[in-house]
Amino acid sequence: MRSMTSWNRYQLYLFDFDGVLADTESLHLKAYQRMCARRGCELAWDQHEYAKVALFHASGLKQALYTLFPALYQQEPSWDVLYQEKRRYYLEILEEEGTQLMPGVQDVLESLENESIPSCVVTHSPKEQIERIVRQHPILSTIRHWVTRECYHQPKPHPECYQQAMHLYAKPGDRVIGFEDSPRGMMALSQTNAKPYLVTSFLSEDQVTALSKQVPQPFVHIPSFTEFNTALV
Repeated sequence: MRSMTSWNRYQLYLFDFDGVLADTESLHLKAYQRMCARRGCELAWDQHEYAKVALFHASGLKQALYTLFPALYQQEPSWDVLYQEKRRYYLEILEEEGTQLMPGVQDVLESLENESIPSCVVTHSPKEQIERIVRQHPILSTIRHWVTRECYHQPKPHPECYQQAMHLYAKPGDRVIGFEDSPRGMMALSQTNAKPYLVTSFLSEDQVTALSKQVPQPFVHIPSFTEFNTALV
């Protein structure tokens, strides 16, 4: 457990949600697999293959699936239709299997709550999905502020969502820290004056190094929040 002084080094903690607080990326993959299977296509990706496509570009999954399955495009050339199918399957799987918190998250959120330090989720996930997961994990309800998909216009890597969170919940002079797990999320976060942390075990060392050369400011990389105790700067 860190000292109060260490926690209070920052006055606002910002968190992406999927893959940072909740282990939902595996459920998203299963939802894409179910969507493809119902249309006669077998998506045999593992979690690392999925991450390589999903974490880098907003349109990466659309391009990859249509390239991998030309018949899928012939069946349904509208990605919006397929995405809505995937979204329905995701909610089904979420109810069937539930989800887990990412390693170390419970301790981090308990410490912030004990020290009365504000936190905010900044996510592209809609409020409907978030609320279902919060009901599964009461510790998430200690997060005071939520900026969900409905709250802003430009998706990551645009910094609008983080700029809005800091405008609403950080006071002048506050030090702010933020956590992301994807390159496009890190691009959004690093365009603010928050201290950026990349929390992921799915990117290779070469990918992390390449990302560090692309984003506007340096970030700290940790595999999970279990390593956060020794990485706070």
